[in-house]
Amino acid sequence: MSSLNKDILFLIFEELQDDSKSLFSCLMVNRLWCETVVPILWRNPWCYKNINYANKPYLFFIIACYLLDDIKEFITEGIKLPSGSNQSLLFDYFSFCRSINVNTINNIISIGSTFAYNQFFMQQEFYSLFMRKCPELKYFDMKSIKHQIFYFPEAIVRLESLCELKCNTSIDTSYFYGLSQYCQYIQRLIIINMDTKSNHGIVKLIEVQKNLKHFEWQDNFYEELFMNDDCYENVLLALEKKAESLNCLRIYFEYIENYDHTLLQKILPKFYKLKILIIESFFYFYEEQLEKLKIQVYHELEILNIGCNRLNLISSIIKNSGGCLKKLLFRPYNVIGSEYDSFNENSLKFIREIYENCPSIEYLTIAFSPSEGHFAEFEKLLKICQNLKLLLLIVYNNMDEIETEEMLKNGEILLKILIRSAPANLKEIRFGDDDLQFSLENLEEFLEKWRGRHALTIFTVGSIYMGENYTKLIDKYKSDGVIKDFKYFRYMDSLSYYF
Repeated sequence: MSSLNKDILFLIFEELQDDSKSLFSCLMVNRLWCETVVPILWRNPWCYKNINYANKPYLFFIIACYLLDDIKEFITEGIKLPSGSNQSLLFDYFSFCRSINVNTINNIISIGSTFAYNQFFMQQEFYSLFMRKCPELKYFDMKSIKHQIFYFPEAIVRLESLCELKCNTSIDTSYFYGLSQYCQYIQRLIIINMDTKSNHGIVKLIEVQKNLKHFEWQDNFYEELFMNDDCYENVLLALEKKAESLNCLRIYFEYIENYDHTLLQKILPKFYKLKILIIESFFYFYEEQLEKLKIQVYHELEILNIGCNRLNLISSIIKNSGGCLKKLLFRPYNVIGSEYDSFNENSLKFIREIYENCPSIEYLTIAFSPSEGHFAEFEKLLKICQNLKLLLLIVYNNMDEIETEEMLKNGEILLKILIRSAPANLKEIRFGDDDLQFSLENLEEFLEKWRGRHALTIFTVGSIYMGENYTKLIDKYKSDGVIKDFKYFRYMDSLSYYF
């Protein structure tokens, strides 16, 4: 490693750009490594989830070192400037930076002073410095921002290069009007909705985008609130005009009335270039729009999650998906509840659509009846879909009451199928526990035969596996490296959510 030149080291460190712990270790090897790592660490230094930024005085020291002496004197009262803050820095750190995260920067600056005015003034000076030093701004998380940074002289040029923006609707609408003058080439727009009123500034910001590829909307209410009629409508109508460029759409609407249902269902077929479609809202498609979606073709679709809906709709989208689907997620019990009378037939068709149209599937949610035909088709799916890595599986008999003996028999059949036919890449299985149980003997036989494969992660909602005998068995195979992890969730929704 010591003989590698700087270009090779840079390529290696690029692969570690999200791993702050490894990058920090590389800093200490020698000067060459340090000089190579610093620009990567400081490209987006505010993004590391394992760092408590409010407890990192060295970051505050770096910011303070950039301040002019007269500014330091002006904010002396109540602020703790570090010793050595008049010394020059080893690197011009801000020149490497391509991002702003308002909350993180506020946390760092709060280290120096508890006075609101000093913090506000230092934040303002930081943005002024950043706009002068940063060659281009790529990522901007502006949640809770108080400074209208587009008024800084250099801001226009910096904002024109913005690729990703995260914001929330609690910010005044006029701020978004200001941004919309300069930020017209945003590719990723992520919005946290904190308000029940329509934010027309955000709508305007969407309208002016010329290359919007990724859009997320996440309602975040602390209680159920009544939404204004035009809150979702204006956003959806603005998005409709971006169908030519949009390839990722992720929506969670907390409160949807019939009108909003209809509008969302009406515009979905227009996003024909989607690679990712995630709708996490709790609603079902109406029959009229259901038929339109059934014939909709998403040739490039790779990830599909439409939450609460019917298997026949999901099967139709799969059939027309173009064979690129890698992740298919939904809430199994919502699907089961929506088509009680036709579940057996639709689940069989669903399995067939998967192995006929999704050869590259990696993450799969699947629900089916415990019949001989369903088990046979499921085994065929395992043999064909060799890229399968994660499986969320529900075996559910919606017709009759089922005895424990039959549940154990279903579990035995399923485990034997997995041993015979599970793809080599399969490393995580999540079991719902309605009509399925594993006896201690069958589970031990399964784990013993799993030896030599990927260490298996198992999640379940079955409380039976928390018993003493099961716990001893699981611990044994954990220590042997057969089981990587075993978790029990009380609720089925938790299995789906963390999937």
